[in-house]
Amino acid sequence: MYQGSYHGSKKHEADLKKVLNRAWDGGMNRIIITGGNLIDSKKAIELSRTDSRLFSTVGCHPTRCGDFLPNPEKYLSDLKHLIQENKDKVVAIGELGLDYERLHFCEKEIQQKYFEYQLKLCQELQLPLFLHCRNAADDLVEILNRNREHVVGGVVHSFDGTQEELENILKLDLFIGINGCSLRTKENLEVAARIPQDRLMIETDSPWCEVKQTHPGYKYVVTKPATVKKEKYSVESACQVKGRNEPVNIIQVLEILAAIRNEPIDELAEAVYNNTCKLFFNNK
Repeated sequence: MYQGSYHGSKKHEADLKKVLNRAWDGGMNRIIITGGNLIDSKKAIELSRTDSRLFSTVGCHPTRCGDFLPNPEKYLSDLKHLIQENKDKVVAIGELGLDYERLHFCEKEIQQKYFEYQLKLCQELQLPLFLHCRNAADDLVEILNRNREHVVGGVVHSFDGTQEELENILKLDLFIGINGCSLRTKENLEVAARIPQDRLMIETDSPWCEVKQTHPGYKYVVTKPATVKKEKYSVESACQVKGRNEPVNIIQVLEILAAIRNEPIDELAEAVYNNTCKLFFNNK
């Protein structure tokens, strides 16, 4: 999308540099690019090398765990070597986990097998986990509990689970990542308000997971950038593309959380920033 292509159709010129500049101008000083499989992880690292403020993850997303077939050992070895060759840029193993909402991409048993298989890298390389969980919290917690000796920390990103699921994840000493998709319902807001401050992180998951006007937390959003439809967007424009999320919009997630938690926004921002540095950037 930052190359101007949507579902294979070119709508505007590439504007990634403009998107990143908006993020830096908005007060961000580091961005983590998510790897979804071996190929995407290589691209994420390549992109991260264009700016000292960019970092990446390396791993295989649950819906793409079929990539491990037919040679799981080689695939895991390739992930490991990619991390070892780029220690200065790779801050986590992932995105990995379970996704039971999209089993048409990868069946449950394959997801479970290669999620657990990847956990070996966590302890061996002393890197935290960037975890994906959709409608699969019980199994995710069970697998992580069974492999606690391998896990050196992590965050369940884009969390949208129940209070019970939150408590079970917190028992594993993991962080909870909140974005627009985490705040789509009244129940989501109630759970997000109860996340301990020292376990909370925020994110955008750009270009996905924007905060939408239909979301119950939108009424707390103060920062509302102007947007235009992708067909009318110009790289020279000061607007954002309608329906395409950007890193700078992380402020909207912060504004909602500060409001529903009744916490000073600067205090919450500092706590979230410190949590993020503690997990991902201790040695960077």
